[in-house]
Formats: sequence, structure tokens, C-alpha cells
Amino acid sequence: MQQRALVRRPGPRLADGLLTHIDRTPVDGELALRQWQGYVDALRAEGWETIEVLPADDCPDAVFVEDTVVVHGDLAVIARPGADRRRPETTGTEETLTALGYRIARIEAPGTLDGGDVLKHGGTVWVGLGGRTNEAGREQLAALLAPLGARVVGVPVTRVLHLKSGVTALPDGTVIGYEPLVDDPAVWPAFLPVPEPEGSHVVLVDGATVLLSASAPATRALLEARGLRVVAVDLTEFEALEGCVTCLSVRLRG
Repeated sequence: MQQRALVRRPGPRLADGLLTHIDRTPVDGELALRQWQGYVDALRAEGWETIEVLPADDCPDAVFVEDTVVVHGDLAVIARPGADRRRPETTGTEETLTALGYRIARIEAPGTLDGGDVLKHGGTVWVGLGGRTNEAGREQLAALLAPLGARVVGVPVTRVLHLKSGVTALPDGTVIGYEPLVDDPAVWPAFLPVPEPEGSHVVLVDGATVLLSASAPATRALLEARGLRVVAVDLTEFEALEGCVTCLSVRLRG
């Protein structure tokens, strides 16, 4: 299976990124660039081809490329971010995916949808509601994905920026999250609490390997005890901006 990931390098205004649920702390731009490169190198080392979306240096949050699109099969649904100033970020992503041969659809007003609010596993797509994504955006996504066999379910998000700021899924479908930041763990048939907020986020590298923040050593031990191989990456500068391992790429399989 071909494995590719869209990435976008951090721009000069990264430290001005939006914050919603945490206090602002200083961000080291040079360290952030090194950490971003380490993240990209980790994906490549695991057999993923990385494709850089053109920079959007006027957009401080553009490095969080996951928020610009939802990809399902051969369809790329271009997001309409809930924060007005992030909407120009989608142009480069659309151009890149068009060049790669994806069919393009778009979330339209009054809908808003951030890719970070969308968690997919199997045939189910969970969409976080209450922050950057609204019900109109969820309804549009559901209509676009229904012909592809996806079931789209809305879930509440009030304690973190995006749904995937609070939960992600392991290869076997178990949803993990730091319970104090999860609105309703009962939404998922199998929910595993993790001991650190930074441990809530994994990227599925393959069926037995996940990418995880180095800021979550106890979660790493928990996942390894379940038989998973864990690749840890340093992301402190992005975590200071409510970012995580999922935000920095759009994984394309097929």
C-alpha cells in the first residue's frame, strides 16, 4: 500500500498561533523547525513519503495542515476552518491534492469544519462539535461521505480545541484519551484512559506501530505493554500552541 503524508513547514509567525484552552507561553521558532523536521524524518523512516504543501507564511497556524482537509478514499473534502483567519490555509492543500489526482469537494457557508475535529476508524467518522466545527459542517461532511459508505457521528467537544486534541484511535479501534479532557468517554464502545494529556494523540504508522509525543512516557509504557511499537517525537513547541502529532500531517493511504 502506498503511504504518503502531506506536511507543511512552520512559518515565521508560528508563535502568533491561536490559543483557546491554554495560556500562551514562549515558542522557540528555531527549535520548532528542528522538531518539525524530526517529525517528518520519523514518518520517512517508517516508510511514508512526505509531500510538502506550499508554505503559507502569513498564516501562523498553517503548520497544522491536518485542519485544512478531510480525506476519505479518493475524495478530499476541503475544510472551512472555524477561525476566519485560518481559511486562507486551505488553498495550498487543495492545489496539492488536486495535483495528486484526488476528487475535490468543499465545506460551504454556513458550515465550518476543522480537520482536527474529525476522527476516522473503520467505517465510522466522529466529528467534534462545540468549538471550530458546527452542525452544518458535520451535515455537509456526512452527505459527502455517505456514498463512500461512511457513517458520520457528532460528538461534544468543550474541553479542548479539537476532537483529536482529546482522543485518537489505536490500530485495533480502541479510543484513547486523557479522561479529564474528554467530554463523554461513553461515546466509544472501547475507551482506554491514558495518564497524560499528551498521550491522547497517536498517529497510526502501521497496524502495530504508532507515533506518540515524547512528552508522554507513561502512555508510551502503557501502549508498549499492549504490544504496540511506539515511535516518540519531541513536539514541545507545537504542544505550546495546542498542537500534537496528528495536527502536523494529513496521512494518505492507497
